[in-house]
Amino acid sequence: MTGTPDTAPLLLDVRDVTRTFDLPRSRLWGPRDQVQALRGVSLQLHAGRSLGVVGESGSGKSTLARIVMALDTPTSGTVEILGRNPHTLPPSALRAARRDFQMVFQDPYGSLDPRQTVERIVTEPMQALQTASRAQQRERAVEVLAQVGLRASDAEKYPHEFSGGQRQRIAIARALITQPRLIVADEPVSALDVSVQAQVLNLLQDLQRDHGLSYLLVSHDLAVVSHLCDDVVVMHQGQIVERGTPAQLFTQAQHPYTQSLVAAVPRIAPGGARARRAARKAALTPVSAG
Repeated sequence: MTGTPDTAPLLLDVRDVTRTFDLPRSRLWGPRDQVQALRGVSLQLHAGRSLGVVGESGSGKSTLARIVMALDTPTSGTVEILGRNPHTLPPSALRAARRDFQMVFQDPYGSLDPRQTVERIVTEPMQALQTASRAQQRERAVEVLAQVGLRASDAEKYPHEFSGGQRQRIAIARALITQPRLIVADEPVSALDVSVQAQVLNLLQDLQRDHGLSYLLVSHDLAVVSHLCDDVVVMHQGQIVERGTPAQLFTQAQHPYTQSLVAAVPRIAPGGARARRAARKAALTPVSAG
């Protein structure tokens, strides 16, 4: 993790964002009820840093991630990435701006088209930008696959030939293909076995160190967020109820909801912490699809 809030430039600025959804009518001619998924959410992320957004299902964290990615529109408030509001850009300008911010989704099975080869999947953002030849796209695909611990020969295979952890590496490679400044990761390890989660988190950490990436990491798991993030905001019922460093939240949590999240983190048995640290520090090696 690089940079400090005092010296690094501001990358993401979310100001007083709300999002209200209409519910189905309970009666044919009755008024629509509404649910407020986000209630005045504000946060900032500086270049080279990682910010965790943690909360239970329904807390609004995934809605926030989609709004940051301009996949959904706020009811009120503003979002700026590198000083530009993606929600006010015309479609062509937004397509070009997406070079700087990409997303890794929760489900490594559902987020990859089973009919496409890995090369086609990984190069999809470059295809949308239409700024590189097919040969350049292929060369870049091999490069990013190597960065996530996969082989060049894996580019010709299909998603069903890979494990869940390998599929998430493919999804990360797709996010890396345009050399973005920001990656929004929505529950990137929750669908993976525990033994694979640390490998993927270590990979994200290494990529940040090597490429100066910034992460907005969304998770229900405070332990996952604390592994990767410099700062954390805790969301509950559409609001940020607490914020601080992982160490502060683990030792000095003030809000009852944050305290409940801390209490839910599994405790490591004697001797287990050393093994966990060793596993997290283990070097990632190229993984075959066998």
